[in-house]
Amino acid sequence: MQNDILLEDYLINKMKNQAKAEENKEGKKRSTKQQEEEEKVRKENEDLKDKKISEYGQTLLENGNKEHKIHLLSIIGEIEGHECLPQHNKTTKYEHVLPQLAAIEDSNEIDGLLILINTVGGDVEAGLAIAEMIASLSKPTVSLVLGGSHSIGVPLAVSANYSYVVPSATMIIHPVRMNGTVVGVAQTFEYFEKIQDRIIKFVVDHSKISYTDFKNLMLDTHQLAKDVGSILVGEEMVKKGIIDEVGGIKEALKMINTMIDQRKEAKGNP
Repeated sequence: MQNDILLEDYLINKMKNQAKAEENKEGKKRSTKQQEEEEKVRKENEDLKDKKISEYGQTLLENGNKEHKIHLLSIIGEIEGHECLPQHNKTTKYEHVLPQLAAIEDSNEIDGLLILINTVGGDVEAGLAIAEMIASLSKPTVSLVLGGSHSIGVPLAVSANYSYVVPSATMIIHPVRMNGTVVGVAQTFEYFEKIQDRIIKFVVDHSKISYTDFKNLMLDTHQLAKDVGSILVGEEMVKKGIIDEVGGIKEALKMINTMIDQRKEAKGNP
C-alpha cells in the first residue's frame, strides 16, 4: 500500500515536472518569438529611416541631450514642379515635400524642423508652394544655406523662423525666366511682373530687406556677365538683411533647440 502511494506521488511529481518543463519551453519559444518580432520591427524602422535619407533627404534627429525630435529636411539640386526633370538631375520633388510638411505640422512627436538648403532654383510655383508651407508651420523652423540658394531658393531660405548661412555659400537673385514659347506682347510682360512681385513680397515679408532694395538686387546689370541680377556671398546676405546670421550646423541646432524650449515653456510644458 505504501509502495503504491509512493509510486503515485512519484508519477504525480513527474507529471508536474514535465508540465513545468513544457511550460518553460513554451515560455522560451514565446520570448524568442517576441524578440524576433522586436528585431524585425527595429530593422524595418532602420530600413525606412535609411530609405527616407537616400530617397527624400529626410530624417529625424532624436539623439540630442535635449530629447527633442527635430525633423531634418534637405532641399537640394533643382526644385521639380509639374514636369519631370531628366533622370541625371538631382531634384527636390514638391509632391514629396508638401505632404511631409503637413505630416510634421500634424504630428505630436516632432518638435521642430531644420532645413538644409543647397539648390540652384527651379520651378517658381513649386518653390513658392514649399516656402509658403514652411512659413505657415506652427512649430519652430530653422534654415541653413549650404553651397547655394539661388533663384527660387531665396524664398525657401527666408521661409523659416530663423535663417543661417555658411561663410562660403552663395545666393543668386535674378528676374523670373520662362522656358518654351514666349508671346511677345504686353500681357506677357505684365504676367512676369506679377510673378516677380509675388516673390519679392514673400522675401520682404520674411526677412529684413526692403522691397526696393531686393528689386534693385534682382535687376542689377553690373554683377552677372550674361544675366541680370546679383550674387551675394555668405556675410553679404546678412548685411543685406536677407539671412539672419552667419553660422553652421552647430549654431542651427542650438537655435532650434532653444526655440523648442521657449515654445514648450510658453505652453507650460517645460
